Amino acid sequence: MTLLVLWRHGQTEWNAAHRIQGQTDTPLSAVGIAQAMESAPRLLALKPTVLVASDLTRAATTARALVDISGLPVTFDPRLRERGFGEWEGHTHAEATERWPESFARWRRGEEVHDAGVEEIDAVAERMSAALRETVAAAEPDAVIVAATHGAAARFAAVRLLGWPMALAPALGALHNCHATHLRHDPLRGWMLEAHNVA
Repeated sequence: MTLLVLWRHGQTEWNAAHRIQGQTDTPLSAVGIAQAMESAPRLLALKPTVLVASDLTRAATTARALVDISGLPVTFDPRLRERGFGEWEGHTHAEATERWPESFARWRRGEEVHDAGVEEIDAVAERMSAALRETVAAAEPDAVIVAATHGAAARFAAVRLLGWPMALAPALGALHNCHATHLRHDPLRGWMLEAHNVA
């Protein structure tokens, strides 16, 4: 069976400030770089054979921590980017609550948002799952694939791959910085959740 590891990037200054990033290209903080360097050996112990990553700097830098100790090449795919948050990007949660109270409350409940240019959940799930399915299809049998990506994008991808209703996405809980979701793919049984928020 193929193992797919959805690895969230390390912390950024915007994460620490509760500032909405979306597809704004923010770098890792010193804490985030240390998190990536600390988590990379644990991923190396899984004997990864394929490494893919979002092309946003925070995910690309996280992936490079694994490249440095594994020698694996990394393929960057913009489909693995975080959900786009439109006009919310750059604002703190407190600011977004004040400026978009109703839609931000819907987002907090895990519901769809239809304003401020926020990317639809289904669109995120579709681009993410398409990229990951292609990666799995191109890999050798029993591959161990690490995808350095983003929290919301990883959660929606996992739900879509598992065939769950998107309404269940909040039940997975937020993926912490440099933590991972592990999915197994069996050619006969399909996708299975193995673990979530693995440090």
